Amino acid sequence: MKIWSEKEKISREEIRKLQFKRLMKTLHHVYENVPYYHEKFKAAGVKPVDIRSLKDLRLLPLTTKEDLRKNYPFGLFAVPKNKIVRYHASSGTTGKPTVVGYTKNDLKVWREVIARIVTMGGVTNEDTAQITFGFGLFTGAFGLQQGLEKVGAGVIPISSGNTKKQIMIMQDFQSTVLIGTPSYALHLAETAQEMGIDPKEELFLNYGLFGGEGSTEEMRAKLNEAWGIISTENYGMSELIGPGVSGECQAFNGMHINEDHFIAEIIDPETLEVLPEGSVGELVITPITKEGLPLIRYRTKDITQLDTTPCDCGRTSARMAKITGRTDDMLIIGGVNVFPSQIEGVLLGIEGIGSNYQIRVLKKGYLDRIEIDVEVINQDLLVSVTLLDQLYKEIESKLHTILGIHAGIHLVEPKSLVRSEGKAKRVIDLRS
Repeated sequence: MKIWSEKEKISREEIRKLQFKRLMKTLHHVYENVPYYHEKFKAAGVKPVDIRSLKDLRLLPLTTKEDLRKNYPFGLFAVPKNKIVRYHASSGTTGKPTVVGYTKNDLKVWREVIARIVTMGGVTNEDTAQITFGFGLFTGAFGLQQGLEKVGAGVIPISSGNTKKQIMIMQDFQSTVLIGTPSYALHLAETAQEMGIDPKEELFLNYGLFGGEGSTEEMRAKLNEAWGIISTENYGMSELIGPGVSGECQAFNGMHINEDHFIAEIIDPETLEVLPEGSVGELVITPITKEGLPLIRYRTKDITQLDTTPCDCGRTSARMAKITGRTDDMLIIGGVNVFPSQIEGVLLGIEGIGSNYQIRVLKKGYLDRIEIDVEVINQDLLVSVTLLDQLYKEIESKLHTILGIHAGIHLVEPKSLVRSEGKAKRVIDLRS
């Protein structure tokens, strides 16, 4: 398996030494140049000189999205505005967006970490990559474009939407790599089939690099089957750098974290204590080479676990497992903690079920209840009472067996649910 940088193969000891050196530089940088962090460190009774090892990182206060909102737009920037050469912003669901900025060196780092993750996914300078993320303030499209170009791949920056044109361009330009969200990739495959085009026989895709939303192994299987590709997942957040924090190699053993640029911790989201390796908890990331917006111990709210055992690909970096949910989108139904990704795993593992679904959470009296709209693949099922009843009972039984919940299941016609050209909105909370 091809590796982009020799730094991806350095020993664990070398990684830790490099991390500590870069961490200390970053801590002094924010302490001296970000008044908010200076006061936050002071309130916590800690200074950069108190950090004598990587284990001491836990002494530092955590940073949250609320900290960025309080300091909108540039209060957490660590350099003057004349050093910022690029601005992006996250698509916040409430209030003002989270603003991020990049120096020239930040963009250089960004290109490097993206080059690594696309190489992990199989991309070379022989490939042509079609980017279906939206270009704009969102970091995904621009981040991936610059890393793909660093590798030498041809880039089609088609952006999101206009799905039939996407298929036409994919066919005419002979795209070999698809970049986007997994849900939109499945919608593209569905559209190609509606246009009378067999994605596996009449198109040229070899790889899919997907991110921007969580997905399951069942979703990966559907993507691979629909397109005849090798799918990998990558991870990032606007606040941290954008895409490029970690990516999956073709050993499919977790997403390799670019540890020479990011320190990862797992904490208990309730106690905020750091958990030992292998524990499942909330991912906390500290970028250690950022100049413009170097956040300290940023709470991602994503639930995962870390693994530093050797990987077959030869990379020595720690790997993070597939995100199983978020601490802020967890549903509590009848006292049971449920993540939407768990429901997806059940649904997409059942024969006869399509890839599109929607979860509604509502009140029935004083009790919370989940109702799920699920598309069937074959419309003929909807006119067969026997087959419909069998499918309904299978879904209900597996949800209860695996997740311990009872859900109202509504089987609907193929392609009847709304498609998304970006992040799919899977959960509608009607309790308020």
